[in-house]
Amino acid sequence: MFAFAFPPLDPILLSIGPIHVRWYALAYLAGFVLGIWLCKKLAALSPNGPSAKDYDDFLTWAVLGTVLGGRLGYVLFYQFDYYLQAPLEALQIWHGGMSFHGGMLGVIAAAYFFARSRKLRFFAFTDILACVTPIGLGLGRLANFVNGELFGRVTDVPWAVIFPRGGDLPRHPSQLYEASLEGVLLFAFMMAYVRIPQLRSKAGVLSGLFLSEYAAFRFVAEFFREPDAQLGFLLAGTTMGQLLCLPMFLAGLAIIAWAMTRKPQEVTPHD
Repeated sequence: MFAFAFPPLDPILLSIGPIHVRWYALAYLAGFVLGIWLCKKLAALSPNGPSAKDYDDFLTWAVLGTVLGGRLGYVLFYQFDYYLQAPLEALQIWHGGMSFHGGMLGVIAAAYFFARSRKLRFFAFTDILACVTPIGLGLGRLANFVNGELFGRVTDVPWAVIFPRGGDLPRHPSQLYEASLEGVLLFAFMMAYVRIPQLRSKAGVLSGLFLSEYAAFRFVAEFFREPDAQLGFLLAGTTMGQLLCLPMFLAGLAIIAWAMTRKPQEVTPHD
């Protein structure tokens, strides 16, 4: 059976004494910086909506929402029993363990309170955030591949990879599948949608499209990804990632349906 050996990739880009600069951290940093930069560009498409400065000021909120929500989500969704016995270890985020769904909820909460403090329409604000989120998703999945983590299930496809942490069996490079679906393809879709005035004028449509399409892409990718060892397969052979995507998909559809019934002038954000 043919398979590629995992390339000699070092998760650490640079070490200065005890300080290690990791690709994973750089992926987060690049995702935030590029995301906010693009938010400011997209804000110009709706001059009566949230401003470029609003997104500049939101950066710190976004970082806190992502990190705190991502960690809390991982603790609750993936290793609750373990951290219930060792609660202090839940604070040790440098040991790894982040959940996208938790991070998303953290950013949504941060966006809600930020928009309220600025008297911005919530969905007008999150629509632009939704358009840039795939940047961080794609970079994060590439960093997962560099780390040799979150690899796929055993397979005999000709592009299978033998991951050091996955034993001697060839596996799907599912991190690259997710980077392509959740990163590149979803980003292309969102960039196309945001250029359509009819969609952009109805606040909430872009947010709903992101939620539903990410959920669909992630649900498909989970069929190739090895489930978390501590959880394994769950209801009807699904994974935790798939179960978390179901309410996300339905919420996205509900938001789209609600937003499409609104008149454009009723949802156009104010200064």
